[in-house]
Amino acid sequence: MKQSFLAILFASLIILSFNLSAADYQLDTKDAHAFIQFKIKHLGYSWLVGRFNKFDGNFSYDEKNPAASKAAITIDMASVDSNHAERDKHLRGKDFFEVNKYPQAKFISTSFTEGENGQAILQGELTLHGVTKKVSLMVDHIGNGADPWGGYRRGFSATTKLSLKDYNINFNLGPESKEVELFISVEGIKK
Repeated sequence: MKQSFLAILFASLIILSFNLSAADYQLDTKDAHAFIQFKIKHLGYSWLVGRFNKFDGNFSYDEKNPAASKAAITIDMASVDSNHAERDKHLRGKDFFEVNKYPQAKFISTSFTEGENGQAILQGELTLHGVTKKVSLMVDHIGNGADPWGGYRRGFSATTKLSLKDYNINFNLGPESKEVELFISVEGIKK
């Protein structure tokens, strides 16, 4: 009986210590410590830069087993903001995002491969404009630690390029404007 109790106690401690090593984080969008920005060439002559103002998500990160890390983000496509109301209306319409038909874009990670110096590759599936494709993001681990409010935070940035035609967005902005670059910066608050 004593050996059974010790075996159960030992197994419980192993499970508990495994669960404690992974941490779940909520993106700090409320206090604007997370950003999704994009840039695309306009006719090949200049950069059009914008962002999405409304999105939400979470991630988990396990320092002992980084490959088990995961991320999920949902973007409100109507929140596109290029600092020009008429252009934003055009981006929300049928030539680009069709937000009435496809109100959200979603990214769900499928793997995380950590390299050296805080760099990693996050792979996953992005659903945009009704199309789901595999994407790879180049990730930098910015840092982590206690915040002044008694919480714990961890931050990452990521970049990727997307081909518009892969997501059935075929509006012609010129031959230099076939890809959009994304820059994502997230600060997560440990749950």
